Order: sequence, then structure tokens, then C-alpha cells
Amino acid sequence: MQSTASGSVFTAMDTCNRCFILPLAFFIIFFENLGTNVFGFNGNEQTETMVEEAMSYSPQFSTRIYNVEDVEGDDWQMVETKGNQFVVNGQPFYVNGFNTYWLMVFSADQSTRGKVSELFQQASSVGLTVCRTWAFNDGQWRALQKSPSVYDEEVFKGLDFVVSEAKKYKIRLILSLVNNWDAYGGKAQYVKWGKAAGLNLTSDDEFFSHPTLRSYYKAHVKAVLNRVNTFTNITYKDDPTIFAWELMNEPRCTSDPSGDTLQSWIAEMAAYVKSLDAKHLVEIGLEGFYGPSAPSRTQFNPNSYATQVGTDFIRNHQALGVDFASVHIYADSWISQTISDAHLQFTTSWMEAHIEDAEKYLGMPVIFAEFGVSTKDPGYNSSFRDTLISTVYKTLLNSTKKGGSGAGSLLWQLFPDGTDYMDDGYAIVLAKSPSTSNLISLHSTRLAIYNSMCSWRCRWGCKKKNALEAFLYHDDL
Repeated sequence: MQSTASGSVFTAMDTCNRCFILPLAFFIIFFENLGTNVFGFNGNEQTETMVEEAMSYSPQFSTRIYNVEDVEGDDWQMVETKGNQFVVNGQPFYVNGFNTYWLMVFSADQSTRGKVSELFQQASSVGLTVCRTWAFNDGQWRALQKSPSVYDEEVFKGLDFVVSEAKKYKIRLILSLVNNWDAYGGKAQYVKWGKAAGLNLTSDDEFFSHPTLRSYYKAHVKAVLNRVNTFTNITYKDDPTIFAWELMNEPRCTSDPSGDTLQSWIAEMAAYVKSLDAKHLVEIGLEGFYGPSAPSRTQFNPNSYATQVGTDFIRNHQALGVDFASVHIYADSWISQTISDAHLQFTTSWMEAHIEDAEKYLGMPVIFAEFGVSTKDPGYNSSFRDTLISTVYKTLLNSTKKGGSGAGSLLWQLFPDGTDYMDDGYAIVLAKSPSTSNLISLHSTRLAIYNSMCSWRCRWGCKKKNALEAFLYHDDL
């Protein structure tokens, strides 16, 4: 987003050598907390029935339950990919997450640092496990990078705190390394630095092609990846708290609609990140528009302009070093600002097309890394926002239950209470949005169940029906 602010999966368990292990206490707590608002039934009786039926699938289940100490004692390990899915320590890792781009800037100021902890606490309370945020602020107020390779140590310590605090709440971070847009500096700031150094530059898109500007970007990548966290003493490139590096937020190169310029930049920078850090995953940060290499897929673009912005979803993600695909969803920006059912129809077809491409052409997971709807849109109401979120979650679950590439989503965006002045219209404050909070919690619970199963050795197609299966696939999200 262009920011404006400074069988069922419950297979016959006798076919599997490693049995499904569900954190039962976590499961029950979620059910009890969610209550009637989400499930449409009251009391713990049905909750207990559902848990008992889940346990009945394996005689070992009841004796192999995580306790709090076990969970806390687990090694915090890197996220990896296995085929078209994410894994942690060999187990599935489906993502329910969020964006909050300004965490570093808030963390750099002691008067606002507490909001970072508050946000992570609230996100954790509804089961969110991944946060995407900026690891850049170039040449502007509270800049991390004041000029090429010159950093404000206090702001860098702010980012250190974000990383260390995220780990406390078991939230992993996707760290984006530069912006396509002017907010927080972006490629325009790199061009300004180049001009100040005497370069003859005529377009912001020369960020992608000029060797000096490429070297500025590489130097920033190197500085961030080699940063030693002042709170944890762990080098960023060795820290499993970091889920992935994002090359750029929403890259576009409109001066070259062929896509060749951006493709060259992606190939060079993905390889460069991997040369410094082979452990972490890398993604591009694309919005997902189809380009010239896949003319049959451009029908899914929201408009004709999307084909001309220099991005090319399938081709871009085939670059060596790119580990998973990213897509954004903004029907209210791309189709029509006025709220309508067309937004939901577009969202579903847009997601299904990219999940299919990730499976058929890319062989990698895909995360829908930004999605939301603005309160400023004509016709907006909170019920529509919940319907949109439900549409995204349902589409992902349809992929998940088949072992497909739909690996997760990240809401744009989650705010703690008292930060409304930063709101671009898309902010969700959980304390003020109980119905939305319940939707998020329900989806988190479902994904926690998937992530607790030995799905690699179990068959996905079992036809057994039970209460827990109904919970996983129930339409009433």
C-alpha cells in the first residue's frame, strides 16, 4: 500500500507415523474466548464434544499435549519452504498476519515505544503470527538512513527493539528494505542522493537501472542484514524472528512496460540478498499484476493500466533467489472506490488465479501480503469489511485443505488504540472492532490446528466427517 503518513485434513491417523499434536489448552481457550459471537452456539458443552472428537482420532493424542513450558522451550527456528508450503522444523506454517509499517519510527522514540509492545500483545492475543513492517526510512524525518550508508543509531536501535519485542510475542517479521513510493523516502530519495552526487538522472525509475543507485541499495541491504541487534546480540541475518526479506514495497517501473528493467533489478538483488544471507526467505513485494510474459493471465488484472506498470507476476517470481510470491488486494483502489459486491468477486478471482499460478508455474507458496478496505470509501460499513476479510480467509482455506499454495494473508493494517492520527483509512483497532477481532481469532485457530498436524505424512483427502472438521471448513466465517 502506498502509505500516506510520515480427507479433510483430519486423516485416518493410523496411516501416519507421527500423530497430530494439538495444543489442547490453546484450543480450548480460543473456543471459550470466542463464544457465541463466532460459532453461533453457547456454552462449553459443544466445545468439549469437539475437542473429545478430535482427540478420539489417535490413542496417543491425549498423552502428547504441549504444555506452556514446552511451547516456550521450543527452539525458535527459521521458516523454510517445502514445495509450495511454508514449514518450521518440518511442520506446516500457515500464516495469519498483519501490517504495521511504522513500528521502527515509533520504537525510536521512548514516548511512543510502548505502542509497539501493545500492538504485538494485541496481535498475539488473536493468534496473529507474522507482521510486515518497514526496515527503511530514507532521508526524511526520523530517517534510518540519513544519506547513503550513513545511519541514525537511535533509529536503528528502534528497529532492534521491534525485532526483539516481536520474538517475545512469538511474532515473525517480514522486513521490507525500500519503498517504491515517496513515503519514508523510497526510490525518489535514492535518485535525489544520486543527483546530489552529480549523477545525471531524469527519472525516479533510474533507481532500478543506474549502477550507482543499485550500489546504494546494496549497501543498505548489507547494513541491515549484518546489523547486530543491541537488545539480543543476534545478527539480523541469523535471527529466526525474521520471516523473510522483502526487496521493495510495491515495485513498479512504468518507464519500461516490457518489464525487462525491473526483472533485471529483481534478479540482481535477490541473488545479492542470498549471497549475504542464505538462511532467510526472500520475496519481492509485488502487487501481483500480470505482464507481457503471460498475456492469457492479464484478464485477471483489475484494469488495463496494471499491465503497463513494468511488473510481471509469473516472470518476476521465477528469478533465482525468490522463495515465495507476494500479492496485494485493493479492489477499492484498483476497480472502484465505491463499495460493491464487485470488490468481493474481484478478490476471489484475483486470489484463485495467483494460487493457481503459484502451484502450476512457480511451485512456491503465495502470501496475500496486503488486503483491506478503507473507511473513507463511499458506502463503507464494518459489515462489508468483515465480509471482505471472510472472503480472503475462505479462499485461503479452500487452498489449505487441498495442500495448495495459498499460504497466508496479512491484513492492512493493525493499529493499537490511540494511534488514530496515523490512520490512512484502513486501520483496524481490535479493541474497537469486536466482530473483526473474532473473525481474525477464528481464522488463527483454524490455522493453528493445521500447523499442529503431521500433514506431510498424512493424506489430505480423507472423507471422515466430524465436529472438528465442520469447525475447520464451516462457511460462517
